Amino acid sequence: MKKIVLLALCLVSFVFILSGCSSSESFEEKSYTPDVQIVGINLDVEDREIKVSLSEDEQVHIQYSENSKEYYDISVSDENVLTMTSASNKSWTDYIGFKPAAEDRKISLQIPNGLLENLTLSTTNEDITLSALAVTGSINISSNGGSISFENLDVGSALSLTVKNGDISGTVVGSYDDFAIQTEIKKGESNLPDNKDSGEKTLNVSSNNGDVNIEFVNE
Repeated sequence: MKKIVLLALCLVSFVFILSGCSSSESFEEKSYTPDVQIVGINLDVEDREIKVSLSEDEQVHIQYSENSKEYYDISVSDENVLTMTSASNKSWTDYIGFKPAAEDRKISLQIPNGLLENLTLSTTNEDITLSALAVTGSINISSNGGSISFENLDVGSALSLTVKNGDISGTVVGSYDDFAIQTEIKKGESNLPDNKDSGEKTLNVSSNNGDVNIEFVNE
């Protein structure tokens, strides 16, 4: 019995030692504004909350925090599509006993209204929130471990929403008849039909262990 207790104490001490070795490097607030007119955005990050609002100067702006262990790769393609992805320089001990503060796990994205063709957002374990905005093409949003909420999203062709262990709620600009609808709901409730074929635009919704509540509004 004494050997078991001693072994348990050793394991606990080992964890505390590793926790002390894990990274506690502070984060630095940064911002990015591309010097070209962006036509599409692709944010593919991990463990980050994403908040999207309208830009006041018809430019794209991103505010975020990073350090040498957790940072982002940001690039603009020849087609003027902005891509932002999570990058990491962590060792395995950095995952023990340390989690960035909530304010360091946020990405704030401002976009011009009605000028983007496509907007794609993806994250894990955090929520995605969008204010009223319009794109000329499609919006694709995904959160694994968080919820998606929005108001008055206006798409030119398609809206795709996917969550796991989270809810989807918001309003879409247009009438119910404007959209062909496809939904896949597991362990949750939805106010949308499973399938609706007619409509010039498409609305695809997938939820695993979460509820869906989407309303249509005319502006």
